[in-house]
Amino acid sequence: MAALEIVRIPVLSDNYVWLVHDPASKATMVVDPAVADPVLDAAKARGWTITDIWNTHWHPDHTGGNAAIKDATGCRITGPAAEYERIPTLDVRVTGGDVVRFGSKQADVWDVPAHTAGHIAYHFADDAAIFVGDTMFAMGCGRLFEGTAEQMFANMQKFRSLDDATRVYCAHEYTLSNARFAIGVDPDNHALAARLAAVEAARAAGEATVPTSIGEERATNPFFRAADADELARIRALKDAA
Repeated sequence: MAALEIVRIPVLSDNYVWLVHDPASKATMVVDPAVADPVLDAAKARGWTITDIWNTHWHPDHTGGNAAIKDATGCRITGPAAEYERIPTLDVRVTGGDVVRFGSKQADVWDVPAHTAGHIAYHFADDAAIFVGDTMFAMGCGRLFEGTAEQMFANMQKFRSLDDATRVYCAHEYTLSNARFAIGVDPDNHALAARLAAVEAARAAGEATVPTSIGEERATNPFFRAADADELARIRALKDAA
């Protein structure tokens, strides 16, 4: 089975929208479109027709392009059942344990609340890829706007169950600031120091730093590496105050 083709589309100040294409069926899906025009342009440039939008949570910088893309393409919009009242464009409501399909591909839906109460992630096991929205970032995690440190710690434990090679598609370019914070929390981590240097060089050259991988996060992400919810809460409070 042909692998997914995944295109990163930078929008707004630091958001990434993911354009995901299934070569076997020609279906094309958009994850968390903040805006419409750059997404439509990227699909058109590749000769792809958008058939689906998948939302991870309700925040406007993840759903703002829904209506216009749907108007332009007639696509189907899937998102968290727990947040349907805040995402009026949803056609399909899903929750943890569901399986959602597009084209010849399918993904498992994971409940990962904390950043928002109904936040979900989409795991393509056969393609070793997971779309995590704002739950986890490269060397970071999302703010606890609508949930608890206990919930976020449970999310990290779920992610830790994945193979190191699994690619993690998050929704923001926060890597440099996260790395600089992380080295203060974990100053003796040689893998983290090396990654910070690599990220500084990449950003200086104008290069993106995501997707990341479970293996990279296992080695360098202080939230991923936290021993328990109390430690995660302490680190999150430090990050919020930074």
